[in-house]
Amino acid sequence: MRINYVRRGQGKPLLLVHGLGSSWRSWQGILQPLAARRSVIAIDLPGFGKSPPLDGAVTVGALADALEQFLQEHDLIGTDAAGSSIGARLLLELASRDGVLGSVVSLGPGGFWVGWERFLFAASVWLSCRLARSLQFAMPALVSHGWSRHLLLARFSVQPAALPFSMVLEEMRSYASARSFEAVLLALLREPAQRGADAGRMPGPLVIGWGRLDRICLPRQAARALQLYPGARLHWFERCGHFPHWDAPEETTRLILEATAD
Repeated sequence: MRINYVRRGQGKPLLLVHGLGSSWRSWQGILQPLAARRSVIAIDLPGFGKSPPLDGAVTVGALADALEQFLQEHDLIGTDAAGSSIGARLLLELASRDGVLGSVVSLGPGGFWVGWERFLFAASVWLSCRLARSLQFAMPALVSHGWSRHLLLARFSVQPAALPFSMVLEEMRSYASARSFEAVLLALLREPAQRGADAGRMPGPLVIGWGRLDRICLPRQAARALQLYPGARLHWFERCGHFPHWDAPEETTRLILEATAD
């Protein structure tokens, strides 16, 4: 299937995979500094941005298969990758498949929830999507004010009022136009949590990044992630919410470049 992507910079390839409801534009805050050192490929997942939805059932496995097919078609098997939220979860899935990825940075990955935590995640992102769709007619005016940015993104960022106007507007437009939002959200609700992988199965270094103030995937889930991926290194982002590349772009850039260096 066709997956939309942009490519910036030169050098060793680096794949970026966005979160639920977003598009490749979610990475705009760190795309340029990453592209100064790497050849960055930022994709739109199937059913998001400009990528068409999957044919057939939408599952986490099917999304991972589509991503692996994209890597094969573009001669990117074994490439380094960084992902956020559902994108981070998909990279963990691919990292457990022999040789598909190199080094991986997984930021706020979903799937390590237990009990009601799964529904907290679903309710938070569903509400954000509903707000974005219902208020789309007034979105340019809304995101120009700090108070309304806080209303729209307080679950995702600890400082939504400080986020760039253009990035917030693009994010809200991505949420409103995401054709596979509900299908992927239902898949995340219905499917089992992360399975994990033995350290010996991971082809390259794995770093899991977590915001200390993440209100979507709660920080206590990080301990479960390390139990399921015992070879991983955990990096805490202080004063960060669900998207470290929004709240701490410089720190996130350094982490990705250091973790995926030769």
